[in-house]
Amino acid sequence: MEQRKTISKKLRFEIFKRDGFQCAYCGQSPPIVVLEVDHIEPKSKGGQDHINNYITACFDCNRGKKNIPLDKIAPQLQQNLEVLREKEEQLKEYRKFVVKIEKRINGDIDEINNLYNQYYPKYEFTDHFKQASVKKFIQLLPLHEVKESLIIAATKHPLNADKAIPYFCGVCWNKIKGRDSRYK
Repeated sequence: MEQRKTISKKLRFEIFKRDGFQCAYCGQSPPIVVLEVDHIEPKSKGGQDHINNYITACFDCNRGKKNIPLDKIAPQLQQNLEVLREKEEQLKEYRKFVVKIEKRINGDIDEINNLYNQYYPKYEFTDHFKQASVKKFIQLLPLHEVKESLIIAATKHPLNADKAIPYFCGVCWNKIKGRDSRYK
């Protein structure tokens, strides 16, 4: 005999909440009926123990259905599927947008690093400095102002890259502080 997996009270509540505390088959709600969680695709037919394979059913509908797969998706479930599809599509587009932003920022970091290398041919920013400092400056200032800050630092310390870096950071932070009260 197959051992049944028990659904936690928290998950059961989340399913009931998702389905509006109504039986997906008959539409009745407590206290008229007792609600249970049913598998959409029966376990005996390969259905999984997963929130997307669970549906709210009243005691009578669940017993009447037994292990018969649904040929027709209940309206509440169909609505939930549409919401899930929309969320998934939005998440996919959001991720594409984040990747696009990261590519732009990394291109801007390379541009700042190349400018630094023009002034100090034997030197290059460390990866840590690029990701921790230059990236922050690019996120908080327009690119031309970050470049301008580097030029100011290189002009102030033309022969000393070690002094130019902290000066560059100071110029950038002063510009940021002048714009954003959070950094004052």
